[in-house]
Amino acid sequence: MKKNLKRNIVMAAVLLFVCAAVYLNWSYNNRQGTADSAMVKAEDEAMAAANEQYLETLAEEERASETTPAYFASARLTRQQSRDEALSLLETAAAGEGASQETIDSAMRSITAMATWSLQETQIENLLLAKDFADCVVYIGADGITVAVPAPPEGLSTAAVARITDVVTGETDFPASQMRIIEVRDE
Repeated sequence: MKKNLKRNIVMAAVLLFVCAAVYLNWSYNNRQGTADSAMVKAEDEAMAAANEQYLETLAEEERASETTPAYFASARLTRQQSRDEALSLLETAAAGEGASQETIDSAMRSITAMATWSLQETQIENLLLAKDFADCVVYIGADGITVAVPAPPEGLSTAAVARITDVVTGETDFPASQMRIIEVRDE
C-alpha cells in the first residue's frame, strides 16, 4: 500500500512539473516572433522519432525477457527519457529565433498532448493495478496505445485482455483496434 501511495505521489509530482513546464513554455512562447514551416516539420519528425524509439526499445526489452520488475522499471524510465527528449526538441523548435506563431502553436499542442497522455497513462496503470495486475506500463502515442502487463506462462486469459481493453477504451478515445497488449513473462 505504501509503495502504491509513494508511486502515486511521485507520478502526481511529475505530472505537476509537466503541466508547469507546459504553462511556462506557453507563456514564454506567446512573447516570441515568427519562423518558417521547416521548424514545424522538424518538430513533427522529432515527436515521431521519440515515439518510434520508445516502441523499439519496448519491443527489444520484451524480446530480451528481463525479469518482470526490472522490465517495468526499465520501460518506465525509457518512456520518461523519450518524453523528456521530445519535450526538449519541441521547446527548442518553439523557442527558436523567428519561430512562427504556427510553429509555437503546434509545439504547444504537442506538449499539451504529451501532458494529457502522461496523465492518461498514469490513470490506466493505476486502474489496471486495481484490477489485479501485479504491474504494468502504458505508453500512449498519436497512433495508438501500448499496454505491457505480466503474463502467466500460459498467456493472458480472455478475461484479462477484456479487463485491459475495458480500462483503455474507458479512459481514452482509442478504439481496441489501436491498442497493443504486450505479455511480459518471467524467465
